Amino acid sequence: MKTAIVTGASSGIGLGIANALLEHGYCVVANARRISDSHTLRVAENLALVDGDIGDRTTAQALTTTAIDRFGSIDLLVNNAGIFISKPFTEYSVADFCAITRTNLAGFFHCTQLALTQMRKQNSGHVITITSSVVDQPIAGVPSGLANLTKGGLQSATRALAIESANQGIRFNAIAPGVVNTPMHPKAAHEFLKHLSPLNRLAEVSEIVAALLYLESASFVNGEILHVDGGAHAGKW
Repeated sequence: MKTAIVTGASSGIGLGIANALLEHGYCVVANARRISDSHTLRVAENLALVDGDIGDRTTAQALTTTAIDRFGSIDLLVNNAGIFISKPFTEYSVADFCAITRTNLAGFFHCTQLALTQMRKQNSGHVITITSSVVDQPIAGVPSGLANLTKGGLQSATRALAIESANQGIRFNAIAPGVVNTPMHPKAAHEFLKHLSPLNRLAEVSEIVAALLYLESASFVNGEILHVDGGAHAGKW
């Protein structure tokens, strides 16, 4: 039985991924700041909850320790937790910068470094990171400088780590969604948001889950940035 760590798992994409992995027989260590209080994941023997901010290394340590001690391995890490703040670049505050880099960059660094250490002992593993389509195709009217600064770095790191770790049986891939229909986006904004994709709709969480399950099963896919955005990354429409 495989063991997966999923960050940002209390709602939205992370919740969908955690539930799907549980349904596919994985043991799951699910994380969010207060996931124990969210009650969004059904209690199961193959589920462990770890509260905490992934920008704090002790949280990442708790995730890896829980996975190893309770389930015996780390076969998949899903770096899903992330922050997106849309502002004109000159209006970002230092607090905005600290918040987004703490979660998007420090969280990736801590969780990936510690999980990768265990994967190297196993000579196997897979890291999937959720980034953003806007990294490859910025959109007028949706300022995203800090998202591009951080998520773009994660896509580059995914490719670099795919090359660095391939000879140890460890793969790195990323999923770059467009706008996804989650509680993060109020219904009133959907009419505007659907026009940010050539297919003129939002992605569903199930479509991001399907992409993740594909990457998990596709053992020869490595260093891939899989866009699930209706073609938004392809160019102007």
